[in-house]
Amino acid sequence: MSLDDGWPRAVWREHGDPLLAPTGCGPLDGLRVAVKDLFAVGGYRIGAGNPRWLAEAPVEPVDAQAVWALRAAGAAIAGIAQTDELAFSLSGANVHYGTPPNPAAPDRVPGGSTSGPASAVAAGQADVGLGTDTAGSIRVPASVCGLYGLRPTHGTVGAGGVLGLAPSFDTVGWLTADPGLLRAVGNVLLPPPAGAPRPAARLFVAGPLPAAAVGTLTDALGADVRTGGVHELGDIPGLVAAFRVVQAAEAWRLHGAWITAHPRALGADVEERFRFGAGVDAGAERVARRQIAAGRARLLDRLGADTWLVLPAAGGPGHLRGSGARDRDAWRQATLGCTVVASAYGLPSCVLPTPRTQGGPVGLALVGPPGADRGLLDAVVAAAAAAS
Repeated sequence: MSLDDGWPRAVWREHGDPLLAPTGCGPLDGLRVAVKDLFAVGGYRIGAGNPRWLAEAPVEPVDAQAVWALRAAGAAIAGIAQTDELAFSLSGANVHYGTPPNPAAPDRVPGGSTSGPASAVAAGQADVGLGTDTAGSIRVPASVCGLYGLRPTHGTVGAGGVLGLAPSFDTVGWLTADPGLLRAVGNVLLPPPAGAPRPAARLFVAGPLPAAAVGTLTDALGADVRTGGVHELGDIPGLVAAFRVVQAAEAWRLHGAWITAHPRALGADVEERFRFGAGVDAGAERVARRQIAAGRARLLDRLGADTWLVLPAAGGPGHLRGSGARDRDAWRQATLGCTVVASAYGLPSCVLPTPRTQGGPVGLALVGPPGADRGLLDAVVAAAAAAS
């Protein structure tokens, strides 16, 4: 893809050749990282996808934990890549900087909020996209840009130096165009393994997915397959509603004072999501948290330690770049229905590409029990090898 005038600004807030060199050498030697503009990068400000925020932000003295680890392992920082404002969106559109291109489906959005890193990786301008996933912000751009992505078990990867949105759900993750590289980054960022990763003995396929992709995965893993979903996933709309209450309440506690002091600094749709959180009272939040906790306990009891879910990673290809509000919201709600189980329950989820649909890519998401991160990465590598 050519670098027209809109491409660098929509993708990169800062860019260099490289922007920052590695600080060590190791398994990531020679690789370039696009860092989502929520991470501290020493010597630069966190912009959070908003020019007012950027103007008031202090210069960060040191790298965020994940940035430091990648540089120490030999990776260079290619640049600081754009994000949806304060990471509170799934489309990848930004009213201030534009919508990054989606090289896999040029007429569609790249997905957000890790939109800039996904766009850079899909275009070959970076090898690794470092981002965050609260409601799907790694998995959705990976899905609609035809990439691999991992949302680790909540709290597994250190989030020091990362601007938060909803701490109960915020998770550091990454995406790549190559499954082996996805695993290599995991070997750097994930804690040392306590033993050999536990593979899946059973797969529950819950959602419409290409039969060929599921078959390849099944053959690669040697797992039993059940289709038709899992009973505990039945009330997905209720889970989405509970997740929205807790996410928005936490987001308002983090950023409500700034939003109040800066009226109309955010795009209207993003500000609306934040202001919903201002109206959440303590009782409603407690009820939502209890609902999430009960659902998590039921699901984990049903699945056990060696059963994984197989779900669509998004509610279809990215929506068209010129979609109206109704179509954007419908796509968002359908996508949340796919991502909310891992998001609300703090579970690891790994996305791998499937054969392209007519509108654009839609990935397949594996969701495992807590701590299954390395097993998921191994499974994706095996599935990719079986498909090649």
